[in-house]
Amino acid sequence: MSGHSKWSSIKHRKGAQDAKRGKIFTKLIKEITIAARLGGGDVESNPRLRTAISTAKSQSMPKDNIERAIKKGTGELEGVDYEEILYEGYGPHNVAIIVEVMTDNRNRTISFVRSTFSKLGGNLGSPNSVQYMFDHLGQIYIDKTAIDEDSLTELILEAGADDLNTDDTENFEVVTAISSFSQVCEELEGKGIPMASAEIAWVPQNRIEIDDLKKAEQVMRLIDQLEDNDDIQKVYSNFDISDSVLSQMS
Repeated sequence: MSGHSKWSSIKHRKGAQDAKRGKIFTKLIKEITIAARLGGGDVESNPRLRTAISTAKSQSMPKDNIERAIKKGTGELEGVDYEEILYEGYGPHNVAIIVEVMTDNRNRTISFVRSTFSKLGGNLGSPNSVQYMFDHLGQIYIDKTAIDEDSLTELILEAGADDLNTDDTENFEVVTAISSFSQVCEELEGKGIPMASAEIAWVPQNRIEIDDLKKAEQVMRLIDQLEDNDDIQKVYSNFDISDSVLSQMS
């Protein structure tokens, strides 16, 4: 199980801010496009496309945007040919980091990722250098005002979810295997339960807790720099923030 992370809560709120800037839509459109390119535009026969659309709907992406992205992927509309790459490395204070990339220019992106790690106290590693420390899982966040815990637990377990984490003060975190992610999303959508966010994520098996404000800011600076690049879809890390540091950041 993924367990609760104070840092994941901060990232979730940051994700909401990104959505206001339109950044997250750009990244979601890329994912829908490449999912349609690789597996076709039929949602029923393309699990990755179903997942991408579920994620887009959880962020209130307009239907027209979703349909255009699918058509770009299938070739019905002209679009950019994206390449998927996974980079791994260590940030400051031995924090493990996974960077999911979707780019139309590999050289541009690797140059940015390598220099960002180097400038901000990290070190880009080789493939599988940190991936073994993470599980690849579905994560769905649901506002606690939308449904009570008992009802949600019954619903998601029947739909095939693995676990429900309740430690976050604002959201329930539903954890699923990748194979059941789309089914759980569809069940929630069918019951009219809004999803604050939904994604396939790299979830750390264990977390490094940082109890120094300066050290936490160094790690967050690296992650923020990476996430602000349009070629980078997602950044995952195994670090967390102690309560004492969190209170200083409030």
